[in-house]
Amino acid sequence: MSDQPLLDPKNPSGPVQVRKLKVWVDRDLCIGAATCIAIAPKTFLLDSEAKAIFINTTLEDTDETILDAAKGCPVAAIIIEDENGNRVFPK
Repeated sequence: MSDQPLLDPKNPSGPVQVRKLKVWVDRDLCIGAATCIAIAPKTFLLDSEAKAIFINTTLEDTDETILDAAKGCPVAAIIIEDENGNRVFPK
């Protein structure tokens, strides 16, 4: 794992608040494919268990980029809700 500071060290896989979105990684589903990192490199990194975590530059990626990263996950391990708690992805 990189020395990159985490967005939330107590909850490295979230949930985290990204503007109006609540985003988290289901660590039981995450297989470490790293597609999320390829799409949103300022948001995700893999930890020592090959699970996606949020780094402190998350807010530098756009909401659309984070949503694209979630859609690119082969096992739909990245969950996104809007400010009202409605599931944005996966539906």
